[in-house]
Formats: sequence, C-alpha cells, structure tokens
Amino acid sequence: MDIRRVDVGGRGLVALKSIRKGEKLLFVPPSLVITADTEWTNTEAGHVMRKNSVPDWPLLATFLISEASLGDSSKWSIYISALPRQPYSLLYWTRAELDMYLVASHIRVRAIERVSDVTGVYNDLRARIFSKHPTVFPEELFNLETFKWSFGILFSRLVRLSAMDGKVSLVPWADMLNHSSEVETFLDYDKSSRGIVFSTDRAYQSGEQVFISYGKKSNGELLLSYGFVPKEGTNPNDSVELSLSLKKNDKCYNEKIDVFRKHDLSMPQQFPLQITGWSLEMMAYAYLVVCPSDMRHRFDEMAACAAGKIKSRNGINYPELEEQALQFILDCCESSISKYSKFLEGGSPLDPITTNIQEANRRLLLKQLAVALCTSERRILFRAQYILRRRLRDIRSGELRALTLYNGFRKLFK
Repeated sequence: MDIRRVDVGGRGLVALKSIRKGEKLLFVPPSLVITADTEWTNTEAGHVMRKNSVPDWPLLATFLISEASLGDSSKWSIYISALPRQPYSLLYWTRAELDMYLVASHIRVRAIERVSDVTGVYNDLRARIFSKHPTVFPEELFNLETFKWSFGILFSRLVRLSAMDGKVSLVPWADMLNHSSEVETFLDYDKSSRGIVFSTDRAYQSGEQVFISYGKKSNGELLLSYGFVPKEGTNPNDSVELSLSLKKNDKCYNEKIDVFRKHDLSMPQQFPLQITGWSLEMMAYAYLVVCPSDMRHRFDEMAACAAGKIKSRNGINYPELEEQALQFILDCCESSISKYSKFLEGGSPLDPITTNIQEANRRLLLKQLAVALCTSERRILFRAQYILRRRLRDIRSGELRALTLYNGFRKLFK
C-alpha cells in the first residue's frame, strides 16, 4: 500500500497490487507503536508525568506535545509531521459554531461536554504538574490549544489492542487507513508475527483505497471524533438521539421521578433511534411516561426495563398503553424533525460576515458537514415518523372495526 490523495478521506492507503480477501497487511512492530510505556525523548518530562501517576490518555496527549516541540530531534518527528495540524473533529469547532450549525443535533451536547472534559484535564495538569515544573512544561508549548490538538489526535487515531492487554495505542502508518461502514476488519496485535496487522475481509484491486472499520458508530459519533460524515444512507450503524421527557403536570410526577432516579435514568432521557426502529428500552420509558396512576405498581418494572435491567427478548408489553406510548414517541419525533427542518431549510442564524478567505472556506466546510449530519439524522426521524403513524393508524382502525362489530351485534340482539 501507498499513502495517496483519495476521494474518500482526503488521503489514505491505496493498494499497489491486487490484494486477496483474508490477506494480512501492514506489519508494524511493537517498537514503533506509541503507548503509555513508550520512552520520551525528553526523559525528564516523562519521569515527572509517570511520577505523578498520570492516566494513559492525558499522558499520551502530553507526550505528543512534548515530541512535537522537539522537531527533528524527536524519534517520532516524521510521524508527527504527517499528523494534521487542525482536524475537523468537533473538538475544534467554536462554541458559536456548534450552537449555529448543530442546534438540532444531540451531538452538539456531546461536543460541548468533550471540550469541557479536555479543558478540565488541562487545568488539572497545569495546577498539579506544569505550574510546578515550568522549565520542563513551559506554557507557550503546553497550553489549552496544544492540548486540543493532541487530544484531537488521540480521539481520531487511538486504538485499543485487545491482544496487547487492551493497551490504548497510536499505530503510525496504520492510522492513515480510512473508515468504511462496509468492512468489519480492524487493527490488532498478531502474536504469531509479533506485529500490528489487520486481515482484509474483501479483495482489493490495484489502485483501490483499502479500508478498516473504526467501529459501529453513528454519523454523529464519526463527526465528533474523526471530522467526517459518511454519504447519506451508506452507514448501517447510523442513529439519532431522540429525547423523551416526563411532563411536569403528570399526576404521578414525583413518584415517576423517584423510580427514574432509582434506576439511574435521567429526565429528559436520550435513546438511539435507528432506521430499523427503536429499542425496547425507549418503549419502556414511553410506557412509564404515559402510565396512569392506577398502574403505579408497574412503575418500577417499566423503569427497570428502560434502564436495560430486564433482559427479556421481548421486554415488557402493555397493550392498554401502546397507543398512548406510540403517540408520545411520535410527538417527540415530530418535535425533533421540526428543529432539523428549521436548520436545513434556512431557519438558522446567518453566518457572520468575514473577509478572511481561509476562515470563510473553513465555515463553509463546517456547514457542509453539519448539513450532511442533520440530513442523515432527519432521514432516520422521518422513517420513524412513517412507522409510528402506520402503527397508530392500524391500532385505531382495529378499534374502529371492533366498535362497529359491537354495535352491529347490539342491534341484532335488540
């Protein structure tokens, strides 16, 4: 394989010759894999970090900054020079950009939390370690911006190698492989050859881009960590978070809140909605929301199922509540659709005017990514809306037929 410019992913690894299905590719020896045990070029910095028992993720983030600051004198200079300077994962979007472009998507909340987490980790390291060793960790090198860069690299490239005791690792060269939802092969340590390899699950012709799987992730998760959105309809693992919430005027509001807390459920609660439908947990949560006071003895069972603690294949079922529960989910679904439509159909705030061409191009790219994500998420919501409306129509037409038959029998016996 060779690294080249490609249509999917910007750059990637391309087959130089025909590759068979099941062929092992890409041997990378453990000595060229970056883990928490890797020796630092700046040995003093590495010693201070390990002395303070810094966990793997912040340790590796600091390692990348340290090695990048050394330029050609670092053993890893060629690898680090090939890393992107500012990837487009959501970690690099400003709060204003997140609020403007992802106003409808729950990935916005995840992105804000991630930025907050990275900021918190940096502030902790600065207070505990960097401020006490300013010559080893000067602020002009070890600051929040460089930590956003290093954590962005980790979020988009770190892999967990199960055959190496689950170590989180950066694997140079291998991390140039792009993701495809159509493949299921992934990187791991091969004990027989003693290197990091992956086995292809399909054949490739010369000139074709070779792919691996980054995992079964939704389009939102791929944008969050990797900065791209697959083409609409190509990701079988795509999903959208649907928010369900209990109304405060519910007669059993306090009782239901208590069982939510007992089973570690939040209010509102988000559930993944896929093109194929929704989970048993979401249906159980909906049952609990619409459940009347005379069924309060069922509250605990419903909450346990919503929390995934009831493992029955069919979950729980309350035919007398099904219509109300489905209508509740439909209402939540249509409320979410309206938010997406407002953004996609031009109801979002206007982009700030700028004369900086580079900044204008960047915003254009971010907006294109946001439109692609919101289009794919709204597509799932539209599908759920269609299914819910059909099921409700069938339930109601069945009730109507039953009532017609009942009235017919009454007239007959009169």
